[in-house]
Amino acid sequence: MSPYVLMTLLSSLGLGTTLTFASSHWLLAWMGLEINTLAIIPLMAQHHHPRAVEATTKYFLIQATAAAMILFASTTNAWITGQWNIDGIESPIATAMIMAALALKIGLAPMHLWMPEVLQGLDLLTGLILSTWQKLAPLALIIQTAQAIDPFLLTAFGLASTLVGGWGGLNQTQLRKILAYSSIAHMGWMIIVLQYAPQLTLLALIMYIFMTSAAFLALKTSSATKISTIAVVWSKNPTLTMTTALVLLSLGGLPPLTGFMPKWFIMQELATQSLPLTATIMALAALLSLYFYLRLCYAMTLTISPSTFNSTTPWRVQATQTSLPLALFTVVALALLPMAPTIMMLVT
Repeated sequence: MSPYVLMTLLSSLGLGTTLTFASSHWLLAWMGLEINTLAIIPLMAQHHHPRAVEATTKYFLIQATAAAMILFASTTNAWITGQWNIDGIESPIATAMIMAALALKIGLAPMHLWMPEVLQGLDLLTGLILSTWQKLAPLALIIQTAQAIDPFLLTAFGLASTLVGGWGGLNQTQLRKILAYSSIAHMGWMIIVLQYAPQLTLLALIMYIFMTSAAFLALKTSSATKISTIAVVWSKNPTLTMTTALVLLSLGGLPPLTGFMPKWFIMQELATQSLPLTATIMALAALLSLYFYLRLCYAMTLTISPSTFNSTTPWRVQATQTSLPLALFTVVALALLPMAPTIMMLVT
């Protein structure tokens, strides 16, 4: 792809998200979401492969459906209340439709079925954009409208997403599908606490972006897309294998890594709100997710590939990819837990 075209598309991605962030009018927010969708489609279809074209088509249809639902719901709300403000939703029907449309956009269960299939058809860098940047604009709208949404609906979406994200990833062998189910589970954690502490949703989102970016960049560096591929990476780059395994454990929320911090704060908030059953279900769902991360770590670090010799290769291929972003994201994804008291003081 031409660098000028790439720069235009990435600028449009930034413009669409910024437009949605800055808008207080539903039409402007809808326009930002549409610019976002149209900007990522050429990036998704740049590899002329049937899987990529199929994933792009599915993504376009899903996002167009969600955008049409948002437009219809906001028009209905304007017809009933006479205003287009994002924080002025009063109609229960419009509220439920908007929440369903935004859940479809970010892949919350039970509207998650497109996410693993689409992510599986993309290359790792486009998958990274889809899993991180593309979540920002819909989540901003969900946060803005959260107070008008039925708390039961938010809780149902959160619990369903964490459970589906845990169960769905158990029998997968493709790393991109595993990361898609990981994304669904993390979105559930963000949504469940939204009605009680929106600042914890933002904290969980920031931590999720750092950890997912580190995971995708590590897999990109080792050119791994299947469990059978990462099982042989250790002989080529032992250091990268070790840090990737730790990043995956951090995604699973294992202490003393960064990923434990948002889960800890969210569980604490749920307990404070006198919701022990919800907190227990969330903790058990986190164990499901942790199991498939442990499975990946076992394949990476505790198995020996069936090769003729089992020693580390004495030569190294010269790296052609920049490793600075990977190093920065990995450090944040592994070592931020000691900052938890400071962060807790900032967000409360």
